[in-house]
Amino acid sequence: MHETVITEKANPVAIVYDHKKNMQLSIQLNRWLLKPIGAWPKSTEISSIERYAYALVNIICTSLIGFLFVPSAIYLVLEMDDAYNILKLTGPLNFCLMAVVKYSSLIFRENDIRRGIEHIASDWTNTQHYGDRMIMIRNAKFGRRLVTICAFFMYGGFTFYYLALPFNNGKITEDGGNLTYRPLMYPVARVLIDARHSPVSEIFFWIQCLSGFIVHSISTGACSLAAAFAMHAYGRLEVLIQWIEHLVDGREDLCDNVDERLTIIVQQHVRILDFVSLTDKILREISVVEIAGCTLSMCFLGYYIIMEWETREMTSYVTNITLYISLTFNIFILCYIGELVSEKCKEIGEVSYMIDWHRLPGTRSLALVLMIAMSNTSVKLTAANLFELSISTFGNVVKTSIAYLNILRTLTT
Repeated sequence: MHETVITEKANPVAIVYDHKKNMQLSIQLNRWLLKPIGAWPKSTEISSIERYAYALVNIICTSLIGFLFVPSAIYLVLEMDDAYNILKLTGPLNFCLMAVVKYSSLIFRENDIRRGIEHIASDWTNTQHYGDRMIMIRNAKFGRRLVTICAFFMYGGFTFYYLALPFNNGKITEDGGNLTYRPLMYPVARVLIDARHSPVSEIFFWIQCLSGFIVHSISTGACSLAAAFAMHAYGRLEVLIQWIEHLVDGREDLCDNVDERLTIIVQQHVRILDFVSLTDKILREISVVEIAGCTLSMCFLGYYIIMEWETREMTSYVTNITLYISLTFNIFILCYIGELVSEKCKEIGEVSYMIDWHRLPGTRSLALVLMIAMSNTSVKLTAANLFELSISTFGNVVKTSIAYLNILRTLTT
């Protein structure tokens, strides 16, 4: 266990702290969410057996998602003819497709995610100043709160949709009372198997619950990864601002020489921009899927909410409201953290200009011009360079989903 002990009273670093414990603030929840579904980066030194175990978990999770999607998609194509029921099943199938793409992206970007985690660990290890560490801790805790709220709504939606709603609706009796079964949330095409008979009905029901848990875990895990990485970058940018403000007069933990302080600041700025670029690369597919998929899902859920309100099905109404909030919060987190990082990158240039740069010896102040220029054209979090992750984009997603909802209501009424 790495520990740093500094006892000089004049230095605000005079405290004993555990790097690994602080590191957990940033990534612990991510590991809890992603490791059980095989989306957490493998160690480079794992054995062949552990590697095969990871591959087996990936196959099982993908198969469980396919267990939801394929039979229901066949059922929708071959056996459904009611427009409302088709739309009611299209939304969940769209959510499954989103989960498949996000899960594939998390696995495909494994090496990049590992690099990001190592970058975060290195930053925690190299942070010695008490004030800098408090900034990082504050932002890491904020990221954890975002993840916690996201998980609460997402798993709340899972509980309502897969458990509360089926049990509230009760069982259906057919064939003059000879056949009683609980309807599945993802109906199965009868050309594959008749899931109305016991024990097939019970087996399919609980496997679908497990599959739904995997799907919701993928969405929560992807969102949590974005929050953790973005808030770490935001925290490091705040630390860099503190360094820039002490460039002229120095600080007890910084170098005594102005040239050395300037060198460290520029190196740290480049390092942070590299991390932001890495985060953008990791979130490339996830962001596109969230923006496109959530626009459609929010449109469908809005339609379900209106229809359930008219039929007074309160359990279905509450379920759809919960799912709508969870999806809205997911896309809001992505856009909000993108806005935070973008604004903080611009603030680097503002702070560089506002310090007493005229007191720097010689022409050293000219070095700040490059930092100001880089801040004005700094790296931003985007959805595959198609959309910038910002509050404006979030507003566009909401407006687009409402526009689609109006079109859908017009076509179905």
